[in-house]
Amino acid sequence: MRHWTAQRQADTPDELWGLEHRPVYTLGQAGQRSYLHHTGTIPVVETDRGGQVTYHGPGQAIVYCLVDLRRRALGIRALVHHLEEAVISTLEPYQIQARRRGGAPGVYVGEAKVAALGLRVSQGCCYHGVALNVAMDLAPFSGIDPCGLKGTPVTQTRDLGVTETLPNLRAALMQKIRQQLDGEESR
Repeated sequence: MRHWTAQRQADTPDELWGLEHRPVYTLGQAGQRSYLHHTGTIPVVETDRGGQVTYHGPGQAIVYCLVDLRRRALGIRALVHHLEEAVISTLEPYQIQARRRGGAPGVYVGEAKVAALGLRVSQGCCYHGVALNVAMDLAPFSGIDPCGLKGTPVTQTRDLGVTETLPNLRAALMQKIRQQLDGEESR
């Protein structure tokens, strides 16, 4: 992502990259190791994204958003709002009432976090993105304070009654992100 972003030109199209990670804890640029408690054998990788600590693993729909914010005249707060809205609208067809929480980026169902965000801006271009918990082992989240929020429970779409596959949910999320970004361009 860093290399791709560094090589961008003014006319390089934006891209969304959908993927899954092997089990890994990632610690954001300002991340505090005090939020890591029992990481066991899962590696901890320091990364250049914003935010604190989170866990990534199989069964999580990750979408990296490689977006030229300057070209879109889009600020980082607006991008965060669009990504959160994309997750919320992805879950709506399943009658899941997801929401934002002030001062705590991400998407929540009740008090539990279902999606985390972590972004980085370099030369007006964004990379990193959003991770939606679909059908994964949530136990590793108990080894950290997710996003630096002590005691915050974590959930996933499977536990919320969604039987849709990870590839289909990731594709739906990517489509909702495109709609959010394309809608921003038309404003």
